[in-house]
Parts: sequence; C-alpha cells; structure tokens
Amino acid sequence: MKYVLTALLALSLPTALAGNLRVGATPVPAAEILEFVKPILAKQGVNLTVVEFNDYVQPNIALGDGAIDANLFQHEPYLKAFQEKRPLGIVVAARVYVPPLGVYSRKVKDLQDLKSGSTIAIPNDPTNAARALKLIERAGLIRLDPKAGITATVFDIRSNVKKLKFRELEAAQLPRSLPDVDAAVINTNYALEVGLNPVKDAIFLEPKTSPYANVLATTQAKLSNPDLQKLKKVLLSAETRQFIQKKYGGSIIPVF
Repeated sequence: MKYVLTALLALSLPTALAGNLRVGATPVPAAEILEFVKPILAKQGVNLTVVEFNDYVQPNIALGDGAIDANLFQHEPYLKAFQEKRPLGIVVAARVYVPPLGVYSRKVKDLQDLKSGSTIAIPNDPTNAARALKLIERAGLIRLDPKAGITATVFDIRSNVKKLKFRELEAAQLPRSLPDVDAAVINTNYALEVGLNPVKDAIFLEPKTSPYANVLATTQAKLSNPDLQKLKKVLLSAETRQFIQKKYGGSIIPVF
C-alpha cells in the first residue's frame, strides 16, 4: 500500500521542529477534522501537517518509526490487536468520534430480505471483522459464540439459518465490492469517501452507543508533548464538536 502524495511530501520534512506536528489520518473524516482544527492550532503557534493514508496499517508503522507524531483513524480494539503482533509503544491520547459501522446493499433494502446463501462482504482485519459479525448478529441473522467477544470470527458462528456466506476483504475495497455481493459491512470513513451516507444509505447501522470510538494515538514518549496536548484540547473542544455534527449530520458521532 502506497502513501498518497500528501504523505510523501509530509514525510520528507524534518521530524523534530518545535511547534510542528505531523498527524497521520485516513482522508474521511479524520483528515477533514484535522484540517478544520489546523487554523485554530496555527493561532496557538502549532503548525499541523496532515499526512493522509489509504489503509489501516501504514499510519501505525509511520508512528512507530517516528515519521509522524500521532495518528487519527483507528479504534482502541484495533490498536490493541495491532500491537499484539507489532508492539510499537503506541498509546491512546484521546477518544474523538464514533463512525458507526453500516451494512450497505444494492440488492436489498432490508437485511431480512436477503435470500438463503447470500454473500456478505466484511472487513478482513480481525477486530473489524468481529465488529461486522456482531452487527449482523444484532440484526438477528446469525448467532455467535458468546465466548468469542470482540475476537469473533466466522468460525464462531453457531447459528446461520439463511446459510449466509461471508467474504473477507480489505476494508478499503468493501465499497467496490457492492456490485458483486448481496451486502457489505463498510467502515464509515470508506463509505463517505464514495458518497455513501450512513444515515441515509445504510440498511442497518451500528448503534450510537458503539464502543468503537476512533482515537488520537501517539507514542508514550510523545504523549506529554505540549503541541500534542494543544491538538488534543482543540479536538475535544465545543467548536470541533459543532463542526462534526454540522458536517456529517449524524453519520459521525463526537464522543466528548
């Protein structure tokens, strides 16, 4: 997976200039939110560079390597699972927003209308795959082993009356899969990128009480950085909350 052009340019900059922060983010909504706070931080003497990534792996690798100072794109269960395999010393600085996971379809308007043997595409990373399966369970189409919890896989399905098939794909590819499957469970950031509105277009949506809030993450060594603390304060401000609510109309939910 390659960085987009903005990432290439940003990563070529010096890494330790005082008053400069480089924050990695997926384009929508994280990068948009960071662009909103950018002029506010500039007034406080902090130059924010938003480094865009199009996947869920490189932002953490770049943070662990010191190429960026923080990132905003992932929820805590994903970060925990990621670091079990790649311990990079990344910690949570703040919980910012929930992008509800949604089920989308070009074949049916209600999940209950899926025919026997239908195929549902889900994310292939372990935490989001489990999250997607639990959403399908919430809709009443399958029953998972309760012991599986947030690590559930297709092998933990204990009841599947409609004999649904699950196709695991990279999260960024899920919107493109819609013509080829009966339904797809798509992360909100990727849904928004292709013009899908979770509130209007999803046929089933994760509840607002979802525990999967996206977090501002950094390394333990940078957690007390004054400029990062300024970013955290601005991200959790009433001004940013109003921006999120107005721009995304309920499809992105601030948790502060």
